[in-house]
Amino acid sequence: MTQATAPTRATAVDMSHRQILEALSGLLLGMFVAILSSTVVSNALPRIITELHGGQSAYTWVVTSTLLATTATTPIWGKLSDLASKKLLVQLALTTFVLGSVLAGLSQSTGQLIACRVLQGVGAGGLTALAQVIMATMIAPRERGRYSGYLGAVMAVGTIGGPLVGGVIVDTDWLGWRWCFYVGVPFAVLALIVLQKTLHLPVVKREVKIDWWGATLITAAVSLLLIWVTLAGDKYDWLSWQSAVMVVGAVLLGALALRVENRAAEPMIPPRLFRNRTITLAVIASIAVGVGMFGASVFLGQYFQISRGESPTMSGLMTLPMILGLLIASTVVGRIITNTGRWKRYLVFGSTLLTAGFALMGTMRADTPYWRLAVFMALIGLGLGMTMQNLVLAVQNTVGPHELGAASSVVAFFRSLGGAIGVSALGAILGHKVKDYLADGLAGLGIPASSSGSGGTLPNVHTLPAPIRAVVEAAYGHGAGDIFLAAAPFGLIALIAVVFIKEVPLRRTNSDAISTEVERESTVAAGAGAAVVRTGGRD
Repeated sequence: MTQATAPTRATAVDMSHRQILEALSGLLLGMFVAILSSTVVSNALPRIITELHGGQSAYTWVVTSTLLATTATTPIWGKLSDLASKKLLVQLALTTFVLGSVLAGLSQSTGQLIACRVLQGVGAGGLTALAQVIMATMIAPRERGRYSGYLGAVMAVGTIGGPLVGGVIVDTDWLGWRWCFYVGVPFAVLALIVLQKTLHLPVVKREVKIDWWGATLITAAVSLLLIWVTLAGDKYDWLSWQSAVMVVGAVLLGALALRVENRAAEPMIPPRLFRNRTITLAVIASIAVGVGMFGASVFLGQYFQISRGESPTMSGLMTLPMILGLLIASTVVGRIITNTGRWKRYLVFGSTLLTAGFALMGTMRADTPYWRLAVFMALIGLGLGMTMQNLVLAVQNTVGPHELGAASSVVAFFRSLGGAIGVSALGAILGHKVKDYLADGLAGLGIPASSSGSGGTLPNVHTLPAPIRAVVEAAYGHGAGDIFLAAAPFGLIALIAVVFIKEVPLRRTNSDAISTEVERESTVAAGAGAAVVRTGGRD
């Protein structure tokens, strides 16, 4: 027996279909809470930012802060899952997320809200990483497509229900937007109880070495880069000494992080994983998908409410084509992959649909017929449903069980990183474009730009005079189309990356030998850790 396969026997789990469903019930409920608590805010955010007197940058950072915290903590949670009780970790992540949600509901300013959203992101990072890791621990790769479909369905229901529930809450006077953050608490309590009763996994204990320096440097580098993208062109020029300091600082921090990761005993992002071509290409595709998925779609609620004057509830209803596309693609394709063991064709087709959907949404304006937007959003939803879970599946199929946590969290890390970059960069583009379009439109009316009523904050179009309202709606509609157009090249990058991924048929059990190339790469790394691995019963 090689050193690479020794940990496999220690962590493999033999469970029936019924046992898997029982174990997944609490996990899926926890994921539902996280998704619901995130999406319930999406259509309420324009109202929230307006009432807290925030501007476009605050709108962007309420989303970016959560994504950044998720990005920074995902590899930490993933590493911990290789070292400690997965059930205890997922319960801790869920508790952290709910605590952040409750505190966010008590916020009195955009600054407080952003800080609380960071805490939410820490919990979301755990749920994002641990859901994939726990599924991979219990389920063989060949069968995982079937259960990934269940995860996709839960994601779709949470994503569908969240905006609708959030819209109703905001539109109900005696509730108010703060209840958007409280609504998930009962579900979270139920999820904790169900997890305690149904999730039982082997506990694999090793000497714990968390790469705190690596995590800190990576987070600092990314944060500095995002701050630069958000503020450049507004607070200072793109070509200025402030830009130079931030860019050079981010590069230096990134280089230092790479040096630390190469020397760390338990690196947050193991550099050796990138010797595997599948993982490298999947990471590139995940970044591109994250940029498009988060960076463009997060502003849909703002488009429907400002450009089209819709209520938060109606905004949620109008995004249904994208969510239904995600639901259909994730469930149907998941079953097909389980039956056939083939997955690459769906990644290629999904990336193609994603690119086409973003490009077509780039034609969006304030007066674009809704049926046309519905078709474009459906294409994006279908593309996301075919790519998100299957990129993780492709990576998990190439590593041994002892590396599932690290490998899964690497993909989730870079997808969240792409999302944080996308929201920040595209939010900055939207802010600049809207400012220019407003100036041009108001100049055509012979009115100074200050008459738009925004004053640096998001406008309430229902309180504006008709001529100015038309200009504001057109400006935000045109700006929203521009950011989707800017997201289209990232869909193309994802497509190119997945085309070059080599398809390896899915293994039928967790203990099957992995490919020779991957096994050879894993043997050296597993040698040092295998000696200190000991199995400690079940949760």
